[in-house]
Amino acid sequence: MANARLAIDIGGTFTDIVVESGPIVETTKVATTPDAPEKAIFSGIRQVINETSLKPEEFSIIIHGTTLATNAIIERKGAPTAMLVTEGFRDAVEIAYENRFEQYDIFMDKPLPLVPRNLRFGITERVDASGKIQIPMSDSVVDDIIPALDDNNIEAVAVGLMHSYIYPDHEQILRDKLAKARPSIAISLSSEVSPEIREYERWSTTIANAYVQPLMSRYLARLSAELEKMGFKCPLLLMTSGGGLTSLQTAIKFPIRLVESGPAGGAILASYLARENGLERVVSFDMGGTTAKICLIDDGKPLQSRSFEVARQYRYLKGSGLPLRIPVIEMVEIGAGGGSIARVDDLSRILVGPDSAGAIPGPACYGDGNTEPTVTDANLLLGRINPTYFAGGSIELDAGLSEIAITEEVANQLSCSPLDAAFGVIEVVDENMSNAARVHAVECGKELSGRTIIAFGGGAPLHAARLAEKLDIEEIIIPLAAGVGSAVGFLHAPVAYEVVRSHYMPLNENFSAREVNELYAEMASEAEEIVSAAIPNTKLLETRSADMRYRGQGHEITVALPNGSYGGSFAAELSERFDKAYNATYTRRIPGLEVEVINWTLRLSGPARDPSPNMREPKETPAPAGNKYKMFNDETGNFSEVIVYRRELLMAGNKITGPSAILEEETTTIIPKGFNARVNAKGYIIMRKDLV
Repeated sequence: MANARLAIDIGGTFTDIVVESGPIVETTKVATTPDAPEKAIFSGIRQVINETSLKPEEFSIIIHGTTLATNAIIERKGAPTAMLVTEGFRDAVEIAYENRFEQYDIFMDKPLPLVPRNLRFGITERVDASGKIQIPMSDSVVDDIIPALDDNNIEAVAVGLMHSYIYPDHEQILRDKLAKARPSIAISLSSEVSPEIREYERWSTTIANAYVQPLMSRYLARLSAELEKMGFKCPLLLMTSGGGLTSLQTAIKFPIRLVESGPAGGAILASYLARENGLERVVSFDMGGTTAKICLIDDGKPLQSRSFEVARQYRYLKGSGLPLRIPVIEMVEIGAGGGSIARVDDLSRILVGPDSAGAIPGPACYGDGNTEPTVTDANLLLGRINPTYFAGGSIELDAGLSEIAITEEVANQLSCSPLDAAFGVIEVVDENMSNAARVHAVECGKELSGRTIIAFGGGAPLHAARLAEKLDIEEIIIPLAAGVGSAVGFLHAPVAYEVVRSHYMPLNENFSAREVNELYAEMASEAEEIVSAAIPNTKLLETRSADMRYRGQGHEITVALPNGSYGGSFAAELSERFDKAYNATYTRRIPGLEVEVINWTLRLSGPARDPSPNMREPKETPAPAGNKYKMFNDETGNFSEVIVYRRELLMAGNKITGPSAILEEETTTIIPKGFNARVNAKGYIIMRKDLV
């Protein structure tokens, strides 16, 4: 009987493979192959299958998360794309919000639209906000556009008409005519990709979907076909940015929902561990080779959002990127990974990231031609990474190359020793991450103090203790298979799909519960068709919410709604729910103002994996003998001996006193002086400042 499960996570530097067969979990990490990402996948799969002796037909599911869609947008490597838009509005995606996100920078760079102006075509038609046709669309509407599409070798078209969220017929007519004239062109409708008010965000999302659709459809088709050739007969599901799984067909149609799929897997893992360990307030810390991701988790659930920016011109500045309206787990992502490049600026300051050496050529210590120092080079020079056991020994590191790169690019500029320069690089990247966490917490109205850090990814266990010191956090959890944590998180994610509809409705005498019931029935039918395609004959969980505001306000808050059919008193219940949510957000209400609903949301999901049952905590016992190893001591500025333990040799109850390190195939956990750690009943490393 097929019961093994396979998870694949493509990162900017490494591709992680996880196989779960009953209680046994096997992992591997291989270098990402950017030009053909599937090569790394197949290499990793063959490697882990050989280690487990499993056969392809023994797998029941394959779950995949990837950054390919994100990278295509950031690097502008998507398909040649055109846009059809209501006449008079083709510049809306360039006008954007009509504001300056960096007020005092006279050289401010605005994000350029993915579709240039000459490929945005005005369509004579107009529908008003109530869905009434003001200017009908002619039958020959696309005839004059086809030659321009051919001349520019257009592979994808985004269709975005005014108020199509309430009246999608004109967009559907355009799709049918285009598909008949040019069947090979991929077509994305804003009424399907993001059927919400505010045309700039809706059109930006639709353009991005069209831009990556040919690339992603070809990649997923190649991946699916090759997996089938290898003998896999099980379903291939894709991780979405909202933390759910979706079918291959849905991913091909709406690839924009995959943009943050890898980081979302990490947040799902941290949420599962929070529930498993009974933790109410958690900071998820995921540091890989290219970026670091930080997410706040309360009551076992990550913060959710429907707005996201990609390809920011100013990496940390909101408003400088292309907005997307998709379900996404709320997190902050910064260029602070193992491959982030370090340099010294004109003011003699050490800067780290956001640019990365990636998988090719990788850090200087890889020996593949890069001469710029990275965070991995600094950690290696400080003795925090074992050069012969990096990525399980698959990549042998050269500390001499790291020293040369750090000396030439950092130490010589600051007139200091290479070790001091390396320590400075690590301290800067740690401060970058901790500062990003502080800002993110403030923006979310949350506090960091008193939380537990759950650290995973190849780099996070190396930096978690210092991050905890900076954030005044006392406890850190390093789970099993921490180095491939996002891929492990995929195995805990439920199949899910979220549908949103913009349907304006004031809470007054004109409120119609019947309209709301009909709307939710339609949304449930759409979501059920998508979810059931991935997991047929399964009981599904429905979650509803509404975006509401006081009349006249420019932005909304999300209010949870009950399931079921609504009656005549529902308007009063909605108003009461909004008042409570508004008061919880702003600690006040505004009496006498009318309340209105802008968007209605429904999420349908399959069953989530329940946390494993609690196990009795073992008695503390000394750790087995480790090996002595020299590591940089920041107090003395020299190397001193620490004990290094192999994680696979540790047992539940083992207690470890810092300074020391725990080595495993995909990462290393640093336990500095003043910290102690123990291994709990489930094999997790629990690190605290105050353990005795």
